[in-house]
Amino acid sequence: MIIINQFSVSRRRAFIRLFSSIPSTNLGPNLNIANDPHEIDKQIRILVQKPNSQFVEAVSIFDHVVDLGFVPSMSTCNYLVEALARHNKYNLAFKVYTKMSHFQVLPSYFCLSALVEYFVYTHKLDFAIGVFGLIVKRGYSVNIYLVNLILKDLCENGEVVKATEFFRDFDRNCESHDISGRIIGFNTLLKGLCYAKRFQEALELKVEMEEDNCCPNLVTYTVLINGFCREGEVYGAKGLLDEMATRGFDAGLDLYGRVVSGLCNRGDVESGKELLNQMVGKGISPNAIIYDHVMRGLRKLGKGKEAVPILNAMMEQGIKPDVVTYTGLMDELCKDGEVKKAMKLFDLMVERGIEPSAITYNVLINGLCKEGSLVEASEVLEKMNKAGKKPDLFTYNTLTKGLCDNGKVDDALVLFNLMLKEKSFVDPDIMTYNLIILGLCRENHVSEATDIHQMMVENKILGNLLTYNVLIEAHLKIGNVEKALGLWKQLLESGFVPNSFSYSHLIAGFCKAKMVNIAKGIFSRMRTWGLSPTLCDYNAIMATLCKESSLEQALRLFQEMKKAKCEPDVVSFNVVIDATLKAGNTKFAKELLADMIERGLTPDAYTFQVLIHSLVKLRHFEEAKIVLEKMGSYGIEPDIVIYDSLLKGLCENGETTEFVSLLHQMAAKGVVLDLHITETILMCLCNISEDLDVADLLPSFSKETPKGLRISCDELLGKLRKSNPKLQLLAT
Repeated sequence: MIIINQFSVSRRRAFIRLFSSIPSTNLGPNLNIANDPHEIDKQIRILVQKPNSQFVEAVSIFDHVVDLGFVPSMSTCNYLVEALARHNKYNLAFKVYTKMSHFQVLPSYFCLSALVEYFVYTHKLDFAIGVFGLIVKRGYSVNIYLVNLILKDLCENGEVVKATEFFRDFDRNCESHDISGRIIGFNTLLKGLCYAKRFQEALELKVEMEEDNCCPNLVTYTVLINGFCREGEVYGAKGLLDEMATRGFDAGLDLYGRVVSGLCNRGDVESGKELLNQMVGKGISPNAIIYDHVMRGLRKLGKGKEAVPILNAMMEQGIKPDVVTYTGLMDELCKDGEVKKAMKLFDLMVERGIEPSAITYNVLINGLCKEGSLVEASEVLEKMNKAGKKPDLFTYNTLTKGLCDNGKVDDALVLFNLMLKEKSFVDPDIMTYNLIILGLCRENHVSEATDIHQMMVENKILGNLLTYNVLIEAHLKIGNVEKALGLWKQLLESGFVPNSFSYSHLIAGFCKAKMVNIAKGIFSRMRTWGLSPTLCDYNAIMATLCKESSLEQALRLFQEMKKAKCEPDVVSFNVVIDATLKAGNTKFAKELLADMIERGLTPDAYTFQVLIHSLVKLRHFEEAKIVLEKMGSYGIEPDIVIYDSLLKGLCENGETTEFVSLLHQMAAKGVVLDLHITETILMCLCNISEDLDVADLLPSFSKETPKGLRISCDELLGKLRKSNPKLQLLAT
C-alpha cells in the first residue's frame, strides 16, 4: 500500500491544487494538505456523514485521489463502501471497492457484505455467492441476513433448488445461533418451493425445519397456505389451517378467506360453509368477500336458492351486501329460471338503499328475455333509463336476441332501426347485425337478411365468419345455390378462413339440392385443408347417396368414417339400415343392427319403424311382431306410423284375427288415432267385411276440420262392435 508521506513533491503539489478547487465550507479555511495528509480521510468521512451526506462528492474526491496514485487509509476505504451500501448507493460502492482492490486494500467484513448486497441488487447471484464464500473463507462470523438476502433473490428467480442447496451448505458449514434469522431463511425457501409448485418438498422442508429446532411461526403457515391456495391445492391448505389451530395460532380473516374461497372454487361448498361457521364460532367476523365466495360457489353448483339464507346470515352479522353480491345472486336465480325471485331480490335491494348498476339491469333483462317475458324486460329497461343508467350495447343486444328468439323479428328490426337513427342509442356492432340476420333467416326472410348484410357492407362493417355461415346456410336451404356460392366467394376474398361449420353448411345445402357430387367434392377438399368432417357431414352425404340408390358408395363412406375415428351414431346406422332393407338385403341389415347394439348405441323409434315396415313389406309378420316386442323392451312405444304399417300388412295378407288383436292392443295402450290411421283401419275393415257400415263409424267432418283431429282407438272399437258383432267374436 502506498503511504501518503512518500508522495513526490510534484504529486504533492498536484494534490494541493486538486483540493484548492474544493469550497472552503468543505475543507475549512486554514487547511494545509501538504502538512496534514490525513485530511483526505477526514474530508471523505465528513462528506458521507448524516444528515447532509454528499456521496457523489465523496466518491469524486476518492476517484481523483486514486487517479493521482494516492489511496486513503484502509479504514476510510471500507467506511466509504459501507456508508454507500447502507444508503443503497450500490453502484458507487462497487466502483470504490474495485479501485481499492486494485491497490490491494483489504476489505472488511462489512465491505464484503456490502459487495454481496450489490451483487444481489444487480441480480449477479453467482458473484454474490462467490463473495459470500470469501467471507466464510476469511473466518468472519456470517450474518444470517446475508444468507436470507441471497435466498430471497434465488427463489424470486425461480432457482429454488440452488437456494435449498445453498441454505443447507450454510447450515452444515456455518454455525448460526440466530434462530429467528434461520426461521426467516426457511420461510423464504418455503415460499420459493410453493411458487415452484413443489408442495411435497415444501411440506418435507417444514418437517426438516422443526427437526432443526426452528419452530414454524405464523409467517410459515401464512406462506404455505397462500402458496397452496394460489395453485389450487386447497385441501393441503385446509390441513395446514387445522394444524395451526392445534398449535395455538390464530389464522385470522385473510387465511380463512383464502381457504374458504379455494374450497368453494373447487365446488366443495359444504366444506367452505363449515369453515365459515368455524370462523363465526371463533369470533372472527367474515367479511362480504368471504360470503360472496360461498354464495358464488353455490350458484356455480346450480344451488342459487341456497345462497339466499347465506345472504340473510350475512345481513344478520351486520354486513351490508353490495351491488355485486345482489347482482350475482340475481344472475344465478335467472339462470335457474327463477326470474320472479330475482325481481323480488331486486326490489329488496332498492328498498335497502343499494343502487343497481347497469349490469344489474342487464342481468334482469337477459333473464326475462330468455323466458320470453319481453313486456317485463321492456319495463326493466324503462326503470333503467329513469334511474339514469344508460343502456349499453349488451342491453340492446340482449333485447334483440330475446325478440328474435321469441319470433318477434319485426320488433327487433324496429329496435335495430332506432339504434341506427337515434343519437341517444348506441351504434349496433357485428353481434347486433348477426342477431338480426339470424332472426330473419330463422323466419325464412332470407331476402331481408341479405339486405341487412348489404347495409353492413355499405357501412364498411366487415362482419365475421358467423355472418357468412348463417347467410350461406339460409340461401342453400331455399335452394338459392348461386347466391350461396357468391357469398362463399366474398367470405374467401374478405380473408376469412372457413371453419368446419362453413363446410358443413355447404355439404348439407348441396345434399338437400341433390347435388351430391359437389357435396362430395367439398367433403374431400375439407380434409385436404386439415379440417375433419363432422358426423353430420358423413350422415348428410350417406343419406343423399342412399336416396339416389348409391348404396355401395354410402357403405364405403360408412366404413371410412370408422377408420377416420368418427364413430357412427344412431342416425348413421338408421340411414344404412334403411337403404339396405330397401335393397332387399335383410341379412346385412340385421348384422348392422347387431353392430349398432354392440357399440352401445340404443336403437330409436325410427330404427324400429324402418325394420318393421320392411319386414311387413316382405310379409315376415312373425319377425315384425318380435321386433315390436323388442321395441317395448327398449322403453320405446310404437307410434302411429308403425301401427299403420302393421295394420296394412296384416290386412293385405288376410290376417283378420291378428289385425283385430292388434287393434285391441292399441286400445289397451290408449293409442289415439289420427285421421290417416283411422282411414287405414276403416279401409281394411271394408275389405274384411262387406256387410260393415263404414259410414256409421266415421265422425262428421266439415271442410274446416282441424288437421290434428283425433279419435281414441277404444272409441273406434266401440263403434265397430256396435256395427258388426262378428268382429268382436273374432277378437276374443
